[in-house]
Amino acid sequence: MANRPTTISRNMRIDQLLANRQEPSFSFEFFPPKTPEGEQNLFKTVETLRDLEPTYVSVTYGAGGGTRALTVDIVKRIKNELGIEAMAHFTCVGHTREELHDVLDEMRDAGIENIIALRGDPPKGETEFKPVPGGLSYGSELAALISESYDFCIAGACYPECHPDAPDSDADLANLHYKIGAGTSFLITQLFFDNDDYFDFVDRARASGITCPIIAGIMPINNFEQIKRFTSMCGATIPPRLYEQLEARSKESEEAVAELGVAYATLQCADLLARGAPGIHFYTLNRSPATRAILSALKAARPWERGSATAPATAHQAG
Repeated sequence: MANRPTTISRNMRIDQLLANRQEPSFSFEFFPPKTPEGEQNLFKTVETLRDLEPTYVSVTYGAGGGTRALTVDIVKRIKNELGIEAMAHFTCVGHTREELHDVLDEMRDAGIENIIALRGDPPKGETEFKPVPGGLSYGSELAALISESYDFCIAGACYPECHPDAPDSDADLANLHYKIGAGTSFLITQLFFDNDDYFDFVDRARASGITCPIIAGIMPINNFEQIKRFTSMCGATIPPRLYEQLEARSKESEEAVAELGVAYATLQCADLLARGAPGIHFYTLNRSPATRAILSALKAARPWERGSATAPATAHQAG
């Protein structure tokens, strides 16, 4: 990558990209690697996926800002070297308000236009989120801090099966209204495996007055133990029949699990798009084969065209 000619990308806010699209949006999430070799592999992965023409990609932000410099650098490189719009994750964890402004100044000066504002997970070894003195407690507070002083496009997270810290779905939806009121212009869901959870959530959000795009977040399953760990952390569930199939295949091989993961995610995404979801955000775990296979199949089959005539009317409110 070091010898690759630099091409300057045209800056673009993701909310504008979503508003101007005639077809569903497809996007990928990556995390900053820990080694130079990992970083090189990451850019190979991004380059491999580039010909699938993602609307944008996002890069996560380590706990307490541990990957702050790397996150900013990777977002800049993806924009400038690969010509793909990129969004930086940004969390409250471990930062005072002053430090949050410092990071936002750095992102602004780097030419970054898009941020997903998140509370973030508790630091490793802790079970409850506790803001530092002078810090923030919620993603909605972070979105407000950003919108008050900066002109970023702000995305937010949402939870079809309810945020694990929310007392109930009504309280979770009320918190989502705070995010929207604070300047959030589109939403990306936490991972889920039952599409009815997504559409039920969208229906409730629309009925409550939320109108922004709600992008479906999908994680292709590569490893049974890993996905059990992820879902337990974020409050998502694996449907019983899928769980049984994954458990059976995990006794065969990891490859058998990954094959099922690709097949299930392809069917899941096809159904989502046929029923009106405005886009898919793939949690790639910095791997390209599964995502490439799924998205290639979706672009060949174009389920959003076949589904548009038969999908329930409420489903078309997802965008």
